[in-house]
Amino acid sequence: MLKSLEAIALYREGVQDHLEDNLWLKLIVQAEEQIVNLERVESLEELDRRNPVLDYVERSLQILDQLPRSIWIKELVEETLIWSETAKGGTAKERLVWQEEGINCFVHNLGSAQLYERYLGRAVSEKGAMIQRLIETHGLIGQQIRGEVPPEVNKPLHDIVEDQLLTAEELERLLTVLNHCIIGAVSPELWQNVQHEVKQLIELISSGNLASPMPMKERLRRMRLGPISRGEDFTTEWAKLTQEGFHAERLESLSKITFWYVESALQTFSLEQFLKVMVLAAQRAQNEFLSHISFEHVMNSIYYDYKGVKKTNVYKKRIIEKYLAELTWKDIEQGTLPAENPHLILRQYSKEHLPDTVFFQFQFSAAAEKLIEFCMEAEKSPLYERAVLLLFDLFELRRDAFDRFHNEDTYLSQMNNTADYKAVILEHVTGQKVLDIGPGGGVLLDLLEERMPEVTPIGIDISSNVVEALRQRKQREGRQWEVLQGDALNLKDFVEAGTVDTVIFSSILHELYSYVPLNGNKFNHDTVSAALRSAFAVLSAGGVIIIRDGIMTEPASLLRRVRFLEEDGLVWLERYAKDFAGRQIQFQRLGEQEVLMPVNDAMEFLYTYTWGEEAYIHEVQEQFGYFTPTEFASFIEQILGKQAKLEIFRHYLQEGYTEALRDRVRFMDESGQEVALPDSTCFIVIRKE
Repeated sequence: MLKSLEAIALYREGVQDHLEDNLWLKLIVQAEEQIVNLERVESLEELDRRNPVLDYVERSLQILDQLPRSIWIKELVEETLIWSETAKGGTAKERLVWQEEGINCFVHNLGSAQLYERYLGRAVSEKGAMIQRLIETHGLIGQQIRGEVPPEVNKPLHDIVEDQLLTAEELERLLTVLNHCIIGAVSPELWQNVQHEVKQLIELISSGNLASPMPMKERLRRMRLGPISRGEDFTTEWAKLTQEGFHAERLESLSKITFWYVESALQTFSLEQFLKVMVLAAQRAQNEFLSHISFEHVMNSIYYDYKGVKKTNVYKKRIIEKYLAELTWKDIEQGTLPAENPHLILRQYSKEHLPDTVFFQFQFSAAAEKLIEFCMEAEKSPLYERAVLLLFDLFELRRDAFDRFHNEDTYLSQMNNTADYKAVILEHVTGQKVLDIGPGGGVLLDLLEERMPEVTPIGIDISSNVVEALRQRKQREGRQWEVLQGDALNLKDFVEAGTVDTVIFSSILHELYSYVPLNGNKFNHDTVSAALRSAFAVLSAGGVIIIRDGIMTEPASLLRRVRFLEEDGLVWLERYAKDFAGRQIQFQRLGEQEVLMPVNDAMEFLYTYTWGEEAYIHEVQEQFGYFTPTEFASFIEQILGKQAKLEIFRHYLQEGYTEALRDRVRFMDESGQEVALPDSTCFIVIRKE
């Protein structure tokens, strides 16, 4: 076993008197803050219980210990590995001293090489000089493959040959072992995937023929391999952004820059947002002599633990997205940033002793940080919806464009599991050009493509997050449908009037009614009117509008008794009546767990009650039923006039509600006799004559 592994084993057994003889180990275990790339971390909570830097060093040494290599190679690689992460260690006080001495603790390969020199002395031997070079280039071959560094940063490796410390063949063997340990310790699968490219680069470095400079577009593409693997169409999106005003030549000032933590920090953002950040960084790089840009602050702030799993901090992410969305390409090029929200400031700054390194940060005010922290703490409490609404207001976020927080994947999955009732919609689709308003997870778009190949399906959604997710899925799965970001109330701004054969509103009109203020008011029938008129205007003659949505019961004067079978059921109702803004929810208590209510108030509550706690913040803001059948038919006739023929109008109880509520409530008439739930959903087809 390697001596360094024996030292780690002793430390893990509780022995510490050997640390003075293993200074590298002392520095690593004394770390008072976690400095780790969060890209492959599954849970941030685990970082509080272990030392990830020590774990990584140990894994790299274990790989070395198993490799059948020459003793001299093992000695050099072992010494390199044990020192290469030391700049991530040390006490807080020690790190301050290091920084004052000019040691770069934030570019850890350089900082670790500086620490090696500080504590062991440079060039007391040729071996020491060579190890220092290996430490200061530690990991850069892998980073070159990822596009994070330009090829010239690896020149010090060939200098080992130039200085006749090793032959080219010896350097090649040495670097192969070293990089196997470095990359394999991250992931054995990763090493298997990249070892061929690593060996090609090592051959070039050893021979003195460094790889040709990589164009910035290719470097950035490599930094987007995560999003690309999830469906981002990098080439198409790049071309589209170029047409919209993005000038790639603005990025040339970054050609010699080394990027740190960029993929971890920015992989969840869209390509447009990513490139805006890069152009902002390039503006700074034009004016200063820079070697490094670090996104460590962004990375550390964009993740947190949710139920023991690392999650993107969507609160901060959506706020940053809004900031970037309001920033035009022209603004960036002219250096005129928008008036900053006092609660969010874009910072690019250098530290006093590190003039060649810029740190990129989205800095939230103390008040915003506290509010975001409050949102996270309140996620499982009745305070949650109030906390989130405060956050919306603080940053002027549109509530109708704001996706679900932690149940978004579940919600879209549920949307994709609703193919049965959506297949019924296909029976009434007319013509070739079909708009799906609010396509959700894209299940209807899929069905149209698969079952009606002659149709051109187009999804339109106001939410940039939904559009981005659908575009990635389209690329990933090779789908042919299209998706546009647009406003359902102004469809003529996105499609030509009279060219659409079918417009589908599948469970979306009630969301427009609930979220979109028209004339200053939400829960407004005028919003539904505007949506229907917008759809009717783009329809061709003979085209249809298909509506599937909530419906109220008539007569509305019916009363129903609701008996709760769960202890907190009545608490839910009281909470809902207080929070729901669509109308006043009325109920009369008949006992500890029973109430008498107007039938439509009862059903409106039960629709939200069915979804559960995590969906509450969204469902309580939505009114599912906003017309009785008679009212809806009359409304359509009044709004669309004689050109609109109401071909189908039926209503029914959506499958699943009865089963979902069976063990939670008893639904009864006024006399206490159990009765069926009333119709919840309507299906309407309107033809333009």
